[in-house]
Amino acid sequence: MSIFRSLGTLVLLFILTLALGARTLGAPDAPATLQSLLHTANLDSALRDIDARIRQDQRNAQASNVACRLYFQVENWDEAIRACEKAAALDSQNSEFHEWLGRSYGLKAENVGALRAFTLVRKVKAEFERAVSLGSDNVMAHADLAEFYIEAPSFMGGDKAKARKLAETVSNRDAAEAHYMLARLEEKLGARNKAESEFKSAIETSGNLAHYWVDLAGFYRRTGRLNDMEATINTAREARLSDGIALFDGATVLLQAGRNFPAAVEMFRQYLSSEKFAEDGPAFLAHYRLGTLFEKQGKSQDAAREYRAALALASRYRPAQDALARVSR
Repeated sequence: MSIFRSLGTLVLLFILTLALGARTLGAPDAPATLQSLLHTANLDSALRDIDARIRQDQRNAQASNVACRLYFQVENWDEAIRACEKAAALDSQNSEFHEWLGRSYGLKAENVGALRAFTLVRKVKAEFERAVSLGSDNVMAHADLAEFYIEAPSFMGGDKAKARKLAETVSNRDAAEAHYMLARLEEKLGARNKAESEFKSAIETSGNLAHYWVDLAGFYRRTGRLNDMEATINTAREARLSDGIALFDGATVLLQAGRNFPAAVEMFRQYLSSEKFAEDGPAFLAHYRLGTLFEKQGKSQDAAREYRAALALASRYRPAQDALARVSR
């Protein structure tokens, strides 16, 4: 699961049900070195590094894709789009590049007016469909497109029958993710019992992976079953971690629900102390959300400390800038 699965606005669901853990970049020219920048705690340093690489080689499509994803983390959608458009232009047959371009269009759409958003949403759909057509093995592109079909109204390209077909396609390659996709579809259709069953099937099929438990907890939050939500997050903390993102996401669900802030604080701190940061759970964002928890508890000094820690890693992150100004008044 990612930070984006637990957010509820329409366009964010288009894009970012998404980012379901780090993917390999798939390039033949030492992708691991570039990939590592996506997991670096200091985002400012990673951006300086990738900018230097691009200046040295303007035709390095992988570097442009990584730049896009770093700008995406800090919610700089114009720079993310620019970098992702360049990556897709340099390597137009790369499924992942089109997937991230679609996500970047979606990030901007969520932050502009309705008229501009409508045009951008059409681009989101086109890029996700392109990513799927180019990558039959790109499970995340299929999941992204399915989420779009599930959440978008029909006049904007939504199509629940197509979403179900995508889940069926994915089932042969990643059964757990297919169950998750079906769970989201049933939830949208209002079939809560079926949705809950599919979320649980995802857990079982995955071999008890923690992030699927957090997906179930998110479902309970959205349906108002907050006691079940808390119990499920507690179970997630004992489940099998493929990486630490379940801690990050579980704490985020508690924050969104306004429940059990001490547990959320502990989970964010555990995630930060691990120093094993997922692409969709950057260190600066963990500090920012930890600051938000403290601010909600009236602990302004603790909140300010965490906001400063976030900005020390990602000085361009506007929400942390605004939050620090607010608690420092």
